[in-house]
Amino acid sequence: MWQTYRNAWKIDDLRKKLLFTLFIIILFRIGSAIPVPFISSTAMQEWFSDDAVQGTLLGYFNMLSGDAFSKATLFALGVSPYITASIVMQLLSIAIPALEKLQKSGPEGQAKISKITRYVTVVLALITAYGYYTTMRTARLPSNLPILIDTGWFALLVILVAYTAGACLVMWIAEKIDERGIGNGISIILFANITAGIAFKILALFKLLTVETVAAIAAFLMMIGIITLIVFITKSERRLPVQYAKRQVGRKMYGGMNTNLPIKVLMSGVMPIIFANAITALPSTLSLLIPSWSDFISKYFSPQKADWGWIYVSVDFLLILAFAFFYISISFNPMEVANNLKKNGGTILGYRPGKPTADYIKKVLNRITLIGAFFLSFMAIFPILMSWTGSDSFKTLIFGGTSLIIIVGVALETTRDIESEITMRHYKGFLE
Repeated sequence: MWQTYRNAWKIDDLRKKLLFTLFIIILFRIGSAIPVPFISSTAMQEWFSDDAVQGTLLGYFNMLSGDAFSKATLFALGVSPYITASIVMQLLSIAIPALEKLQKSGPEGQAKISKITRYVTVVLALITAYGYYTTMRTARLPSNLPILIDTGWFALLVILVAYTAGACLVMWIAEKIDERGIGNGISIILFANITAGIAFKILALFKLLTVETVAAIAAFLMMIGIITLIVFITKSERRLPVQYAKRQVGRKMYGGMNTNLPIKVLMSGVMPIIFANAITALPSTLSLLIPSWSDFISKYFSPQKADWGWIYVSVDFLLILAFAFFYISISFNPMEVANNLKKNGGTILGYRPGKPTADYIKKVLNRITLIGAFFLSFMAIFPILMSWTGSDSFKTLIFGGTSLIIIVGVALETTRDIESEITMRHYKGFLE
Protein backbone atom coordinates (compact mmCIF):
# COMPACT_ATOMS: atom_id res chain seq x y z
CA MET A 1 0.00 0.00 0.00
CA TRP A 2 2.80 2.42 0.90
CA GLN A 3 4.46 1.66 -2.43
CA THR A 4 1.25 2.73 -4.17
CA TYR A 5 1.33 6.11 -2.41
CA ARG A 6 5.01 6.57 -3.22
CA ASN A 7 4.34 5.86 -6.89
CA ALA A 8 1.40 8.28 -6.86
CA TRP A 9 3.57 11.02 -5.37
CA LYS A 10 5.91 10.78 -8.36
CA ILE A 11 3.08 11.62 -10.80
CA ASP A 12 2.39 15.34 -11.03
CA ASP A 13 -1.41 15.12 -11.42
CA LEU A 14 -1.84 12.64 -8.60
CA ARG A 15 0.49 14.61 -6.34
CA LYS A 16 -1.72 17.67 -6.83
CA LYS A 17 -4.82 15.63 -6.00
CA LEU A 18 -3.20 14.21 -2.87
CA LEU A 19 -2.08 17.67 -1.73
CA PHE A 20 -5.53 19.11 -2.41
CA THR A 21 -7.17 16.33 -0.36
CA LEU A 22 -4.70 16.87 2.48
CA PHE A 23 -5.29 20.63 2.36
CA ILE A 24 -9.06 20.15 2.53
CA ILE A 25 -8.69 17.78 5.51
CA ILE A 26 -6.58 20.37 7.35
CA LEU A 27 -9.19 23.08 6.66
CA PHE A 28 -11.90 20.76 7.90
CA ARG A 29 -10.06 20.01 11.13
CA ILE A 30 -9.53 23.75 11.66
CA GLY A 31 -13.27 24.31 11.21
CA SER A 32 -13.88 21.56 13.76
CA ALA A 33 -12.06 23.70 16.36
CA ILE A 34 -13.89 27.02 15.69
CA PRO A 35 -16.29 27.75 18.58
CA VAL A 36 -19.90 28.82 18.09
CA PRO A 37 -21.13 31.93 19.99
CA PHE A 38 -23.34 31.66 23.07
CA ILE A 39 -22.20 28.09 23.89
CA SER A 40 -19.87 27.11 26.74
CA SER A 41 -17.43 24.55 25.36
CA THR A 42 -16.20 23.71 28.88
CA ALA A 43 -19.68 22.87 30.11
CA MET A 44 -20.37 20.86 26.96
CA GLN A 45 -17.25 18.72 27.46
CA GLU A 46 -18.18 18.17 31.10
CA TRP A 47 -21.57 16.90 30.01
CA PHE A 48 -20.05 14.51 27.46
CA SER A 49 -17.62 13.13 30.04
CA ASP A 50 -20.59 11.27 31.55
CA ASP A 51 -20.79 7.64 30.34
CA ALA A 52 -24.59 7.92 30.21
CA VAL A 53 -24.29 10.57 27.49
CA GLN A 54 -21.62 8.64 25.56
CA GLY A 55 -23.99 5.68 25.17
CA THR A 56 -26.68 7.75 23.43
CA LEU A 57 -27.08 8.99 19.87
CA LEU A 58 -25.12 12.06 20.93
CA GLY A 59 -22.06 9.90 21.59
CA TYR A 60 -22.47 8.29 18.17
CA PHE A 61 -22.67 11.71 16.48
CA ASN A 62 -19.61 12.76 18.46
CA MET A 63 -17.66 9.78 17.08
CA LEU A 64 -18.59 10.64 13.49
CA SER A 65 -17.65 14.30 14.00
CA GLY A 66 -14.23 13.64 15.53
CA ASP A 67 -15.17 15.04 18.99
CA ALA A 68 -16.45 18.27 17.40
CA PHE A 69 -19.97 17.45 18.61
CA SER A 70 -18.85 17.29 22.26
CA LYS A 71 -17.05 20.63 21.89
CA ALA A 72 -20.00 22.36 20.15
CA THR A 73 -17.78 23.74 17.38
CA LEU A 74 -18.77 24.95 13.91
CA PHE A 75 -18.59 21.51 12.26
CA ALA A 76 -20.32 19.72 15.14
CA LEU A 77 -22.97 18.22 12.83
CA GLY A 78 -20.26 16.93 10.49
CA VAL A 79 -21.41 14.86 7.52
CA SER A 80 -24.39 13.33 9.34
CA PRO A 81 -27.05 15.52 7.60
CA TYR A 82 -25.45 14.84 4.20
CA ILE A 83 -25.30 11.08 4.82
CA THR A 84 -28.90 11.03 6.07
CA ALA A 85 -30.06 13.02 3.04
CA SER A 86 -28.26 10.60 0.70
CA ILE A 87 -29.90 7.61 2.40
CA VAL A 88 -33.33 9.28 2.26
CA MET A 89 -32.93 10.00 -1.47
CA GLN A 90 -31.80 6.41 -2.07
CA LEU A 91 -34.92 5.06 -0.35
CA LEU A 92 -37.21 7.55 -2.09
CA SER A 93 -35.72 6.58 -5.45
CA ILE A 94 -37.02 3.07 -4.84
CA ALA A 95 -40.43 4.15 -3.55
CA ILE A 96 -41.14 7.00 -6.04
CA PRO A 97 -41.12 6.00 -9.75
CA ALA A 98 -40.33 9.56 -10.91
CA LEU A 99 -37.13 9.68 -8.83
CA GLU A 100 -36.19 6.16 -9.94
CA LYS A 101 -36.57 7.20 -13.59
CA LEU A 102 -34.55 10.35 -12.91
CA GLN A 103 -31.78 8.32 -11.28
CA LYS A 104 -31.50 6.03 -14.30
CA SER A 105 -31.56 8.84 -16.89
CA GLY A 106 -27.78 9.33 -17.05
CA PRO A 107 -25.54 12.20 -15.89
CA GLU A 108 -28.26 14.82 -16.26
CA GLY A 109 -30.61 12.91 -13.99
CA GLN A 110 -27.85 12.25 -11.48
CA ALA A 111 -27.11 15.99 -11.38
CA LYS A 112 -30.76 16.71 -10.53
CA ILE A 113 -30.74 14.03 -7.82
CA SER A 114 -27.59 15.63 -6.34
CA LYS A 115 -29.28 19.05 -6.37
CA ILE A 116 -32.33 17.69 -4.54
CA THR A 117 -30.00 15.95 -2.06
CA ARG A 118 -28.37 19.29 -1.25
CA TYR A 119 -31.75 20.88 -0.47
CA VAL A 120 -32.68 17.92 1.73
CA THR A 121 -29.33 18.27 3.52
CA VAL A 122 -30.06 21.92 4.36
CA VAL A 123 -33.49 21.03 5.79
CA LEU A 124 -32.10 18.12 7.84
CA ALA A 125 -29.21 20.28 9.08
CA LEU A 126 -31.66 22.93 10.27
CA ILE A 127 -33.80 20.33 12.07
CA THR A 128 -30.75 18.67 13.63
CA ALA A 129 -29.33 22.04 14.73
CA TYR A 130 -32.60 22.89 16.50
CA GLY A 131 -32.63 19.49 18.21
CA TYR A 132 -29.00 20.06 19.23
CA TYR A 133 -29.92 23.47 20.67
CA THR A 134 -32.89 22.05 22.58
CA THR A 135 -30.75 19.26 24.05
CA MET A 136 -28.12 21.75 25.24
CA ARG A 137 -30.80 23.97 26.76
CA THR A 138 -32.40 21.13 28.76
CA ALA A 139 -29.14 19.42 29.82
CA ARG A 140 -28.39 19.23 33.55
CA LEU A 141 -24.76 19.14 34.71
CA PRO A 142 -23.45 18.08 38.13
CA SER A 143 -21.75 21.47 38.46
CA ASN A 144 -25.01 23.28 37.50
CA LEU A 145 -23.13 25.23 34.85
CA PRO A 146 -25.33 26.26 31.90
CA ILE A 147 -24.23 25.07 28.46
CA LEU A 148 -25.99 27.98 26.75
CA ILE A 149 -24.73 31.37 27.83
CA ASP A 150 -27.81 33.06 26.35
CA THR A 151 -31.19 31.47 25.55
CA GLY A 152 -32.77 34.44 23.77
CA TRP A 153 -34.17 34.43 20.23
CA PHE A 154 -31.06 36.10 18.80
CA ALA A 155 -28.77 33.44 20.31
CA LEU A 156 -31.08 30.74 18.91
CA LEU A 157 -30.91 32.32 15.45
CA VAL A 158 -27.11 32.58 15.53
CA ILE A 159 -26.67 28.96 16.69
CA LEU A 160 -29.07 27.58 14.08
CA VAL A 161 -27.47 29.57 11.25
CA ALA A 162 -23.94 28.62 12.38
CA TYR A 163 -24.60 24.88 12.53
CA THR A 164 -26.66 24.81 9.33
CA ALA A 165 -23.95 26.76 7.50
CA GLY A 166 -21.31 24.44 8.96
CA ALA A 167 -23.15 21.35 7.69
CA CYS A 168 -23.53 22.93 4.23
CA LEU A 169 -19.84 23.80 4.19
CA VAL A 170 -18.93 20.21 5.07
CA MET A 171 -21.16 19.03 2.21
CA TRP A 172 -19.37 21.43 -0.16
CA ILE A 173 -15.97 20.20 1.07
CA ALA A 174 -16.98 16.57 0.47
CA GLU A 175 -18.10 17.38 -3.09
CA LYS A 176 -14.86 19.25 -3.77
CA ILE A 177 -12.86 16.19 -2.73
CA ASP A 178 -14.94 14.13 -5.17
CA GLU A 179 -14.27 16.67 -7.90
CA ARG A 180 -10.61 17.54 -7.45
CA GLY A 181 -9.19 15.16 -4.87
CA ILE A 182 -8.66 11.45 -4.28
CA GLY A 183 -11.32 9.10 -2.95
CA ASN A 184 -14.91 9.63 -1.84
CA GLY A 185 -15.44 12.95 -0.07
CA ILE A 186 -17.76 11.70 2.68
CA SER A 187 -15.53 8.69 3.37
CA ILE A 188 -12.39 10.84 3.56
CA ILE A 189 -14.00 13.23 6.07
CA LEU A 190 -15.24 10.34 8.21
CA PHE A 191 -11.78 8.81 8.04
CA ALA A 192 -10.17 12.07 9.21
CA ASN A 193 -12.65 12.46 12.07
CA ILE A 194 -12.34 8.90 13.37
CA THR A 195 -8.54 8.81 13.13
CA ALA A 196 -8.42 12.08 15.08
CA GLY A 197 -10.26 10.35 17.92
CA ILE A 198 -8.06 7.25 17.68
CA ALA A 199 -4.94 9.34 18.31
CA PHE A 200 -6.19 10.25 21.79
CA LYS A 201 -6.99 6.61 22.57
CA ILE A 202 -3.49 5.52 21.56
CA LEU A 203 -1.96 8.21 23.78
CA ALA A 204 -4.13 7.02 26.67
CA LEU A 205 -2.97 3.45 26.02
CA PHE A 206 0.69 4.44 26.34
CA LYS A 207 -0.10 6.06 29.68
CA LEU A 208 -1.65 2.79 30.87
CA LEU A 209 1.44 0.78 29.89
CA THR A 210 3.03 1.60 33.24
CA VAL A 211 -0.13 0.62 35.16
CA GLU A 212 -1.48 -2.41 33.27
CA THR A 213 1.43 -3.47 31.09
CA VAL A 214 0.28 -6.99 30.25
CA ALA A 215 -3.34 -5.97 29.63
CA ALA A 216 -2.28 -3.02 27.47
CA ILE A 217 -0.04 -5.20 25.28
CA ALA A 218 -2.76 -7.85 25.00
CA ALA A 219 -5.30 -5.21 23.98
CA PHE A 220 -2.96 -3.81 21.35
CA LEU A 221 -2.24 -7.25 19.86
CA MET A 222 -5.94 -8.03 19.88
CA MET A 223 -6.63 -4.82 17.96
CA ILE A 224 -4.02 -5.75 15.33
CA GLY A 225 -5.70 -9.14 14.90
CA ILE A 226 -9.15 -7.53 14.56
CA ILE A 227 -7.87 -5.10 11.92
CA THR A 228 -6.38 -8.03 9.99
CA LEU A 229 -9.73 -9.84 10.15
CA ILE A 230 -11.55 -6.72 8.92
CA VAL A 231 -9.17 -6.39 5.97
CA PHE A 232 -9.73 -10.05 5.07
CA ILE A 233 -13.54 -9.85 5.31
CA THR A 234 -13.69 -6.49 3.48
CA LYS A 235 -11.75 -7.88 0.52
CA SER A 236 -13.60 -11.22 0.49
CA GLU A 237 -16.07 -11.89 -2.30
CA ARG A 238 -17.89 -14.77 -4.00
CA ARG A 239 -17.28 -14.86 -7.76
CA LEU A 240 -19.99 -16.41 -9.89
CA PRO A 241 -18.63 -17.66 -13.26
CA VAL A 242 -20.28 -15.91 -16.24
CA GLN A 243 -19.86 -16.92 -19.88
CA TYR A 244 -20.82 -14.63 -22.76
CA ALA A 245 -22.03 -16.19 -26.01
CA LYS A 246 -20.42 -15.25 -29.30
CA ARG A 247 -22.43 -13.02 -31.60
CA GLN A 248 -21.59 -11.48 -34.95
CA VAL A 249 -22.32 -7.84 -35.73
CA GLY A 250 -21.46 -7.10 -39.35
CA ARG A 251 -18.00 -8.54 -39.93
CA LYS A 252 -16.97 -8.39 -36.27
CA MET A 253 -17.37 -11.12 -33.67
CA TYR A 254 -18.25 -10.09 -30.13
CA GLY A 255 -18.46 -12.06 -26.88
CA GLY A 256 -17.19 -15.54 -26.31
CA MET A 257 -15.31 -14.64 -23.16
CA ASN A 258 -15.44 -15.95 -19.59
CA THR A 259 -15.64 -13.59 -16.62
CA ASN A 260 -17.23 -13.55 -13.18
CA LEU A 261 -19.87 -11.71 -11.19
CA PRO A 262 -18.36 -10.67 -7.82
CA ILE A 263 -20.58 -10.55 -4.73
CA LYS A 264 -18.84 -8.95 -1.76
CA VAL A 265 -19.30 -10.27 1.76
CA LEU A 266 -19.67 -6.72 3.15
CA MET A 267 -21.73 -5.34 0.29
CA SER A 268 -23.83 -3.31 2.76
CA GLY A 269 -20.77 -1.78 4.42
CA VAL A 270 -21.41 -0.38 7.90
CA MET A 271 -24.97 0.77 7.19
CA PRO A 272 -26.60 -2.08 9.23
CA ILE A 273 -24.52 -1.11 12.27
CA ILE A 274 -25.41 2.56 11.82
CA PHE A 275 -29.15 1.81 11.63
CA ALA A 276 -29.04 -0.64 14.54
CA ASN A 277 -27.01 1.68 16.77
CA ALA A 278 -29.43 4.52 16.06
CA ILE A 279 -32.33 2.40 17.34
CA THR A 280 -30.57 0.86 20.36
CA ALA A 281 -29.28 4.29 21.44
CA LEU A 282 -32.75 5.87 21.17
CA PRO A 283 -33.95 4.88 24.69
CA SER A 284 -30.81 6.34 26.28
CA THR A 285 -31.28 9.52 24.25
CA LEU A 286 -34.89 9.80 25.45
CA SER A 287 -33.70 9.45 29.06
CA LEU A 288 -31.76 12.71 28.63
CA LEU A 289 -34.90 14.49 27.51
CA ILE A 290 -37.19 12.78 30.06
CA PRO A 291 -35.19 12.45 33.33
CA SER A 292 -37.97 10.45 35.04
CA TRP A 293 -37.26 7.56 32.66
CA SER A 294 -33.52 7.51 33.30
CA ASP A 295 -33.51 4.85 36.06
CA PHE A 296 -35.68 2.39 34.11
CA ILE A 297 -33.81 2.89 30.83
CA SER A 298 -30.35 2.73 32.43
CA LYS A 299 -31.27 -0.65 33.97
CA TYR A 300 -32.97 -2.42 31.06
CA PHE A 301 -31.58 -0.64 27.97
CA SER A 302 -27.96 -0.14 28.96
CA PRO A 303 -24.88 -2.03 27.72
CA GLN A 304 -23.54 -2.21 31.28
CA LYS A 305 -22.94 -5.76 32.56
CA ALA A 306 -24.15 -4.87 36.06
CA ASP A 307 -27.62 -4.15 34.68
CA TRP A 308 -29.51 -6.05 31.98
CA GLY A 309 -26.71 -5.64 29.46
CA TRP A 310 -27.47 -8.92 27.71
CA ILE A 311 -30.79 -7.44 26.52
CA TYR A 312 -28.99 -4.53 24.87
CA VAL A 313 -26.44 -6.86 23.24
CA SER A 314 -29.08 -9.31 22.00
CA VAL A 315 -31.29 -6.57 20.51
CA ASP A 316 -28.29 -4.93 18.82
CA PHE A 317 -27.19 -8.30 17.40
CA LEU A 318 -30.63 -9.12 15.95
CA LEU A 319 -31.17 -5.61 14.56
CA ILE A 320 -27.88 -5.73 12.65
CA LEU A 321 -28.88 -9.06 11.10
CA ALA A 322 -32.26 -7.66 10.08
CA PHE A 323 -30.89 -4.41 8.65
CA ALA A 324 -28.18 -6.26 6.72
CA PHE A 325 -30.82 -8.16 4.75
CA PHE A 326 -33.03 -5.08 4.48
CA TYR A 327 -30.27 -2.90 3.03
CA ILE A 328 -29.26 -5.57 0.51
CA SER A 329 -32.90 -5.98 -0.56
CA ILE A 330 -33.16 -2.28 -1.47
CA SER A 331 -29.70 -1.85 -2.97
CA PHE A 332 -29.23 -5.07 -4.98
CA ASN A 333 -31.84 -6.56 -7.31
CA PRO A 334 -30.97 -10.12 -8.49
CA MET A 335 -33.69 -10.03 -11.16
CA GLU A 336 -32.27 -6.83 -12.66
CA VAL A 337 -28.76 -8.33 -12.70
CA ALA A 338 -30.08 -11.51 -14.37
CA ASN A 339 -31.90 -9.47 -17.01
CA ASN A 340 -28.77 -7.42 -17.73
CA LEU A 341 -26.76 -10.63 -18.19
CA LYS A 342 -29.44 -11.98 -20.52
CA LYS A 343 -29.49 -8.80 -22.64
CA ASN A 344 -25.71 -8.95 -23.08
CA GLY A 345 -25.68 -12.66 -23.90
CA GLY A 346 -24.19 -13.70 -20.55
CA THR A 347 -25.14 -16.80 -18.57
CA ILE A 348 -24.06 -18.27 -15.27
CA LEU A 349 -22.81 -21.78 -15.98
CA GLY A 350 -25.43 -24.41 -15.18
CA TYR A 351 -28.42 -22.04 -14.98
CA ARG A 352 -30.81 -20.85 -17.66
CA PRO A 353 -31.08 -17.08 -18.28
CA GLY A 354 -33.88 -15.17 -16.61
CA LYS A 355 -35.63 -16.29 -13.42
CA PRO A 356 -33.47 -19.41 -12.74
CA THR A 357 -30.37 -17.20 -12.83
CA ALA A 358 -32.04 -14.61 -10.57
CA ASP A 359 -33.05 -17.32 -8.07
CA TYR A 360 -29.49 -18.67 -7.97
CA ILE A 361 -28.01 -15.19 -7.47
CA LYS A 362 -30.53 -14.52 -4.68
CA LYS A 363 -29.67 -17.81 -2.94
CA VAL A 364 -25.93 -17.05 -3.06
CA LEU A 365 -26.57 -13.45 -1.99
CA ASN A 366 -28.55 -14.54 1.07
CA ARG A 367 -25.76 -16.87 2.20
CA ILE A 368 -23.06 -14.26 1.68
CA THR A 369 -25.17 -11.58 3.39
CA LEU A 370 -25.67 -13.87 6.41
CA ILE A 371 -21.90 -14.29 6.80
CA GLY A 372 -21.35 -10.53 6.50
CA ALA A 373 -24.20 -9.82 8.94
CA PHE A 374 -22.73 -12.16 11.58
CA PHE A 375 -19.37 -10.44 11.16
CA LEU A 376 -20.92 -6.97 11.56
CA SER A 377 -22.82 -8.14 14.64
CA PHE A 378 -19.62 -9.49 16.14
CA MET A 379 -17.80 -6.20 15.47
CA ALA A 380 -20.64 -4.25 17.12
CA ILE A 381 -20.93 -6.27 20.33
CA PHE A 382 -17.25 -7.17 20.78
CA PRO A 383 -16.28 -3.75 22.26
CA ILE A 384 -19.20 -4.05 24.70
CA LEU A 385 -18.10 -7.50 25.82
CA MET A 386 -14.52 -6.26 26.26
CA SER A 387 -15.75 -3.37 28.43
CA TRP A 388 -17.29 -5.96 30.78
CA THR A 389 -13.78 -7.24 31.63
CA GLY A 390 -13.20 -4.15 33.76
CA SER A 391 -9.71 -3.52 32.35
CA ASP A 392 -8.92 0.14 31.65
CA SER A 393 -6.66 -0.91 28.77
CA PHE A 394 -9.48 -2.67 26.95
CA LYS A 395 -11.87 0.21 27.62
CA THR A 396 -9.32 2.67 26.23
CA LEU A 397 -8.28 0.83 23.09
CA ILE A 398 -11.38 -1.12 22.12
CA PHE A 399 -13.71 1.28 20.37
CA GLY A 400 -16.69 0.85 18.08
CA GLY A 401 -16.53 -1.74 15.34
CA THR A 402 -18.10 0.87 13.07
CA SER A 403 -14.98 3.01 13.43
CA LEU A 404 -12.63 0.19 12.53
CA ILE A 405 -14.63 -0.93 9.50
CA ILE A 406 -14.88 2.66 8.22
CA ILE A 407 -11.15 3.24 8.63
CA VAL A 408 -10.14 0.00 6.92
CA GLY A 409 -12.77 0.36 4.20
CA VAL A 410 -11.80 3.94 3.35
CA ALA A 411 -8.08 3.08 3.33
CA LEU A 412 -8.63 0.15 0.95
CA GLU A 413 -11.03 2.13 -1.26
CA THR A 414 -8.65 5.10 -1.53
CA THR A 415 -5.74 2.79 -2.32
CA ARG A 416 -7.77 1.15 -5.11
CA ASP A 417 -8.63 4.58 -6.53
CA ILE A 418 -4.98 5.59 -6.56
CA GLU A 419 -3.96 2.29 -8.19
CA SER A 420 -6.60 2.87 -10.89
CA GLU A 421 -5.27 6.39 -11.50
CA ILE A 422 -1.70 5.08 -11.74
CA THR A 423 -2.71 2.31 -14.13
CA MET A 424 -4.59 4.74 -16.34
CA ARG A 425 -1.62 7.10 -16.57
CA HIS A 426 0.87 4.31 -17.30
CA TYR A 427 -1.24 2.67 -20.00
CA LYS A 428 0.73 3.03 -23.24
CA GLY A 429 -2.08 2.18 -25.67
CA PHE A 430 -1.72 0.65 -29.11
CA LEU A 431 0.47 3.29 -30.80
CA GLU A 432 3.63 2.77 -28.72
